Amino acid sequence: MALPPLLTLQDVALTFGGTPLITKAELSVAAGERVALVGRNGSGKSTLLKIAAGLIEADAGRRFVQPGATIRYLPQEPDFSGFETVLGYVEAGLAEGDDPYRARYLLEELGLGGEEPTASLSGGESRRAALARTLAPSPDILLLDEPTNHLDLPAIEWLETELKALRGALVLISHDRRFLETLSKATVWLDRGVTRRMEEGFSGFEAWRDSVLEEEARDRQKLARKIAAEEDWMRYGVTARRKRNMRRVGLLQDMRRRLREERRAVGQVQMTASEGETSSKIVIEAKGVSKAYGGRDVVKDVSIRIARGDRLGIVGPNGAGKTTLLNMLTGALAPDAGSVTLGATLEMVTLDQRRESLDPNWTLAEAMTGGRGDYVMVGGQPKHVASWMKDFLFSPEQVRTPLRVLSGGERGRLMLARALAQPSNLLVLDEPTNDLDLETLDLLEELIADYAGTLILISHDRDFLDRVVTSTLVAEGDGRFVEYAGGYSDMVAQRGHGIGPRTVSPAPRTASVKERAPEDSPEHAPEGGAETAAPREKKRKLSGSEKHQLETLPRLMAALERDIAKLQGALDDPDLYARDPARFEKLTTLMGNAQAKLAQSEERWLELEMLREELDGRGGA
Repeated sequence: MALPPLLTLQDVALTFGGTPLITKAELSVAAGERVALVGRNGSGKSTLLKIAAGLIEADAGRRFVQPGATIRYLPQEPDFSGFETVLGYVEAGLAEGDDPYRARYLLEELGLGGEEPTASLSGGESRRAALARTLAPSPDILLLDEPTNHLDLPAIEWLETELKALRGALVLISHDRRFLETLSKATVWLDRGVTRRMEEGFSGFEAWRDSVLEEEARDRQKLARKIAAEEDWMRYGVTARRKRNMRRVGLLQDMRRRLREERRAVGQVQMTASEGETSSKIVIEAKGVSKAYGGRDVVKDVSIRIARGDRLGIVGPNGAGKTTLLNMLTGALAPDAGSVTLGATLEMVTLDQRRESLDPNWTLAEAMTGGRGDYVMVGGQPKHVASWMKDFLFSPEQVRTPLRVLSGGERGRLMLARALAQPSNLLVLDEPTNDLDLETLDLLEELIADYAGTLILISHDRDFLDRVVTSTLVAEGDGRFVEYAGGYSDMVAQRGHGIGPRTVSPAPRTASVKERAPEDSPEHAPEGGAETAAPREKKRKLSGSEKHQLETLPRLMAALERDIAKLQGALDDPDLYARDPARFEKLTTLMGNAQAKLAQSEERWLELEMLREELDGRGGA
């Protein structure tokens, strides 16, 4: 028997600036459900999630939340105003009765101490703080908008484990395919203002989406044939009879209107890369290159040879030296020791994660042409800027749009358009997938597959790495890098574990303390400050908060058991519902909350007790 929904949206509609964004959207979330909300950039996914969270009121439709159900929403841009430290920000998200020690536990797991000033947080630190605040209360429903943005691979894999262990329901927006496939059990597709639901995780979405679009195409063909038949009648039947059948004329106009509306479906990105002359057989050869900052080895004694046609992926925690190594390999940074030799006739195009610093008052056309005319050179041939931008999903009307109004995804597509217009035989991409939707990622993959030159790629997107690279260079720590054949999954199979600490099997959520690794060089860190490095496993003992929880959780569990017994005694009254339905509902909600909290407390105490025994065993070994 299906559980009743905790949250329901029915026939939701919303219009922005006179243009309908959402026309008929529905969303239903029952206890424990895992729903992926997918759609193109600009389709209204984030807006629909805000409506579900109660932050935006729809123009039409109905929103219903079960009484007593708790909802927590993770925004893309958290607001830290009014909070001096990260811990203050996270603890402010706790409600009465929530476990105050879970905030510190999550901050520890995410590599934050809690005393960091909110005014100086980097993008990754902001995202980690917002995740801790959202997860700390253990709500009934989690609404997460791009939770993996600005996170490195160890943090993404930790978050997957944490979310899989939670008992609450989950609605998730993400451009990370592997993340969606791991966590989702149902998929809601928002397309042209309307939602469709599939009772299957994201792994089956693309085949389902394609079948829906193929069916739509067949319907359009049938409609087009019917229109042709009606036009034939219009040409000959009306003329022969000298009399117009206005009803049939009206039907024809209506069918043409329907066909036009159906063809308004968002188009596909068309990408081509301008290829330069063929490079030499050996593109880059590095011998024993090293780089240190402040006495710390960022890159240490790395040797690698990159041949023409290779596709090299570089992975590792934020701050592990990936960008420093990339800059040395491409000649942008001199090593402290060792040598780098670049091949002859090298034409290199770089797309870095800072996305360049462009004048926000420039228009799209000016950004593409440098303010010189209306044409851009693509593959040595002039192409009108409107035609080139159309290949990247920009409408002709947007060519004169100032850059300041572009979304993150649109800025990402613009930078790809700028980079790919330049002739090259070496493509260097530092986090190219940031803010790109799934369809654009598909076509970027196709572009790389067809690209005749050499590719060097830094990415935290495991699925993207699996699809495009031929070898993976992994930051192993202390400045060391090791190359593995194949993509990310191949690397994991050879290495025995992912980018995070080595584990034989999934460890308890409290099985390691996270520490902040040193940042990459400040001179070459991403814009906005170096990200918090991924936590590493170290010899440890129970933290102060963990010891406190071990001591206090038994008392809390005993109190919860007493509360449950009292509530059960009141609910045992057979006439309570008929006499006082409101009180019955309130007691039922309190009972459910108390039982859930007791189960959570028991699980947490058991984890800590197992950890204490494990650590005591290590100490005595």
